[in-house]
Amino acid sequence: MNQPEPRAEPRLPPRPVDRPPVDPAQAAAFGRPHGVAGAFDRLPTPGASNGAAIIAKPPTPESLTEAFGRPPGAEDVLLQRPADYTGEPAADAAEDPLWSKTADPWRDPGAAAVLGSPAVEPDNGDEDGSERPKGAMLSLPEVLFGRRVKPLALALLGVICLVIGAAGGVVGWWVSDALAGTATISEAEAGKERAPGSIADIARRVSPAVISIEVVSGRSGSIGSGVMIDPQGYALTNNHVISLASDDPQATITAVFTDGTRTQAKVVGTDPKTDLAVLKVSVANPTVIQIGRSSDLAPGDSVIAIGSPLGLQNTVTAGIVSALHRPISDPGGSGLPPVTTDTIQTDAPINHGNSGGALVDSTGALVGINWAIRSEGGSGQGGSIGIGFAIPVDDAIKVARVLISSGQVKHPEIGLNVASVSADTSEGARVNNVADGGPAARAGIAEGDVITKVGDRMVRDEAEFTVAVRAHNAGDVVAIQLVRQGRPLVVNVTLGSD
Repeated sequence: MNQPEPRAEPRLPPRPVDRPPVDPAQAAAFGRPHGVAGAFDRLPTPGASNGAAIIAKPPTPESLTEAFGRPPGAEDVLLQRPADYTGEPAADAAEDPLWSKTADPWRDPGAAAVLGSPAVEPDNGDEDGSERPKGAMLSLPEVLFGRRVKPLALALLGVICLVIGAAGGVVGWWVSDALAGTATISEAEAGKERAPGSIADIARRVSPAVISIEVVSGRSGSIGSGVMIDPQGYALTNNHVISLASDDPQATITAVFTDGTRTQAKVVGTDPKTDLAVLKVSVANPTVIQIGRSSDLAPGDSVIAIGSPLGLQNTVTAGIVSALHRPISDPGGSGLPPVTTDTIQTDAPINHGNSGGALVDSTGALVGINWAIRSEGGSGQGGSIGIGFAIPVDDAIKVARVLISSGQVKHPEIGLNVASVSADTSEGARVNNVADGGPAARAGIAEGDVITKVGDRMVRDEAEFTVAVRAHNAGDVVAIQLVRQGRPLVVNVTLGSD
C-alpha cells in the first residue's frame, strides 16, 4: 500500500473564531444601517418592510424643497423632462437608459429633480455611422502641398474665392462710383474762392457783354473785339478792326458771343481820327456792359482787360493803371490815317486781337476801349511787354453817341500844323504853317511860334497839342500860351470844326 508523501510545508492553522473589536467611528461611517442585515443592493424602499425594520428618509430641508421641489399641485409631474418625454416609461428599458425608472438602480425614480437632455448633441460620426477620425489641424502648406486634401476640393475652394473676390470688386466699384457722383460738388466748392469783386466774379459778369468780331472781305480777313453798350444791339469797337468792311460793301462782319452764338453785324458809323466805330448786331436782349467813368481813375487802380487776343476768345488779363492822359500817336498804315489820342496806359497784357475789347475797373464797369500796345522795336508788331493803351471811356462814349445819332463826328479845328520841339528857352509844339483864314490865323498865331499850353493843359510835344485841342468843342474860346522870339504870349482862339 502506497503511503502519501510527506508535505514539505506545514498547513495553515485555522483562523481564530473571535474577531477584533470594530472602531465605533468606522462602524458608523462604513457599517450597515440599523436594522439591515443583507447586502446593500437590496435596500428597502421608503415605507416597505424588510422583515426587520422600516427605514425612513430624513425630511428634506425647506429651502431645498422650495428651490428644487415640484411646484404645488404637480406632485406627479417631473420637474425636468426630455423633449420627447410622454410620461410613459419606454417599452424597452435598454433603449432609454437615461430616463428609465428601472434600468438605473442607482437613480431614485421618486427624486424631486431629474436629469435633462445634454446641452450639446454628441457627435455621432459620419452619416453612414462610422466614427470620424480625430487628428491635428492642417496648416496651409499641408493643405496645398501635403496631398492631404483632394484636388477637387482645392479647385472648388479656389473657384469660391474667385467668385467672392469678383463680387467684392463689383460692389466696391459701384459704391465708389455712387459716392464720387455725390461728392464732386462739395470738393469743387471747398477748393474755390470767388468772393464778390474778385477777378473771377468780374469776368463772369462782364464776359457776356464782350464779343469777338470777325471780318471777311474777299480773301482777306481780320479779327478783333467789341463791347455791347446798348440794349438795342449797338457795339463799340476800333475803326481799324472793321476797316476792311468799310472799304468793301460785300464784306461780312460776324459777332461771336461767349456762349458760342454767332450773328451778323453791320457798320453804323466810324471815326478814323479817334479810331472808333459803332456796329449794330442782330441780337435780341443782349447783355450790356456797365459804363464807368475814366475820369475817376488814378494810377495804381486795378483794371481787367477782356477780349480775343490772337483770336483766343474770352481771354481775361489783369493789371493796374500805369498812367493817365498819355497822348499816343499811331502812324496808321494799310490805308488808314494817322491817329493821335489821349489814352490810359496799363500793364494788363494786351495783344493783337484785344483791340476794341473792354478795359474794366474793379467794379466791372467799362473805363476804356483797348487800342494799342508798345512792343520791342516800337513797331507794335511783337507781343505784349506790359505797356498797353486804351481809349478813355469818357471820350469813346461821346463819340459813340454821335455816331449812333448821325453816323459822323465833327472835331474841333484850330487851323495849323505843328511839330515837336525842345530848346533851351522853350519846350512844346512849334507851328510849321498856319491856314489862311483859319481860327489860328484870325487869333494872330504865326509860323515859328511855340505853343506851350492849350487851356489848362500843358503842351510838350505834337501829340499833347492835338489831344489838348480835341478836349474842347467846336466854337469854344480857348486861351493858348505860346513863346514868340523868346517872349511868352497868350492869345484867345475860337475853335472851328473839321
